[in-house]
Amino acid sequence: MIAVVDVCGGNLRSVAKALAAVGGEVVVTRDPEVVRAADKVVVPGQGAFATFMHELVARDLEAPIRDAIDAGTPYLGICLGLQVLFDDSEERGPVRGLALIPGHVVRFAPTSPEIKVPHMGWNRVQQHAADPLLPDLAPHTHYYFVHSYHAIPDDPARVVLTSDHGEAFCAAIRAGNVFACQFHPEKSQAAGLALLRAFVQS
Repeated sequence: MIAVVDVCGGNLRSVAKALAAVGGEVVVTRDPEVVRAADKVVVPGQGAFATFMHELVARDLEAPIRDAIDAGTPYLGICLGLQVLFDDSEERGPVRGLALIPGHVVRFAPTSPEIKVPHMGWNRVQQHAADPLLPDLAPHTHYYFVHSYHAIPDDPARVVLTSDHGEAFCAAIRAGNVFACQFHPEKSQAAGLALLRAFVQS
């Protein structure tokens, strides 16, 4: 069973539908015990970092997510589900994160008028490390992004994919049983579904 964690709404239904479309048995939940018992955990998120962290605590979901990760449960973070893994974000902050991966979340600092913030739309990624969720990644794969902030891990070896928006930025990370991406696989057509299928089958 794959638990799609309902922290504060957003793109839950589209993520759940995409996972089901590639064979996942999915439940959308805010029940801490369902999260702890899940075979796999998916944390999607859109909006403000501070609001997301507030709801994570208010719904008693912080400890279950930590427990699942500590127990080795496969974790897929999407957008804010990636960012909250880090120590903090400068969005309306600094605001503390889960501090499971050392590093910080910062705002894009455009160096020219052509670089718009938020970064929104399709963008090509570059692969820096092999990963079981990306077994057949084509050299010019594009994913769909919507964000104004990006994570900077203290350890560059955590970075699996980068992309570019006036500067190179982290597009996906791997830390043991944790894989998290800044882009939205559920909105990324064939490439996104391939990633979700690999997660379901892993």
